Amino acid sequence: MNTMIIDKIQDVARDAGAIMISAKRPKIMEKSGHANFCTEIDEKIQAFLIEKLKEILPEANFLGEEDGQDVFTSKMESGFCFVLDPIDGTSNFIYSYRPSVVSIGLLLDGKPYIGVVYNPFDDMMFYAKKGEGAFLNDEKIMSSEFPLKDSLASFGTAPYYEELRDKSFEIAKKLLPLCVDLRRSGTAAWDMCCVAVGRCGLYFEMKVQLWDYAAAALIAMEAGCTLTDIEGKELSFKGATSCICRSRGVKEMPSCFE
Repeated sequence: MNTMIIDKIQDVARDAGAIMISAKRPKIMEKSGHANFCTEIDEKIQAFLIEKLKEILPEANFLGEEDGQDVFTSKMESGFCFVLDPIDGTSNFIYSYRPSVVSIGLLLDGKPYIGVVYNPFDDMMFYAKKGEGAFLNDEKIMSSEFPLKDSLASFGTAPYYEELRDKSFEIAKKLLPLCVDLRRSGTAAWDMCCVAVGRCGLYFEMKVQLWDYAAAALIAMEAGCTLTDIEGKELSFKGATSCICRSRGVKEMPSCFE
């Protein structure tokens, strides 16, 4: 795969971001779980992504958050598979609370191969190809070398999974005195990209879906980050998982996760 195809995937993400920005007063549909929203814009962008990405890689499988295409199957473990989150940060999008991003991950034989995350509100295009580094708007990026005590940390509340609420905030409470301060953006892909570009030293969440992390995890890894689940194991890239993303400066697992 050459850089031309990566450029084309970025063009598709940029066009999808334009749909997001131009949308007005989206109709809201609820899915299972507390405050788990979908809008007609999520569905519109996902359909657009599938249409345009099929033109780039007709042989690829697709896994996306919307329209019942959200189950990782055995056929997705071989060849190319696009993993899509048309709007990561739907609640942010509904309430005009920035950011929300378009996330496009491309797996090859079940492993991350290309990741593109686009924030259309600030025109920030993060992307990476396996083994070739991570970039923001064509500038190579690396995660911070500052230790946790000199870094911001971010976390997700796993809002759709009430059984994880107490554990999430218990860890956050223990993490707060170990870092400068905590942040919560409302989009996992964006949080991982913020660790990748050096804005934060660590991000964690007790449960993220494959479409939340498929693209951003590769970007973070290519920027020198360490990504594991809450138990320190490698991410599966087959479905939902807990996630800890640590910058280069956070060399060991913090005590709050013990």
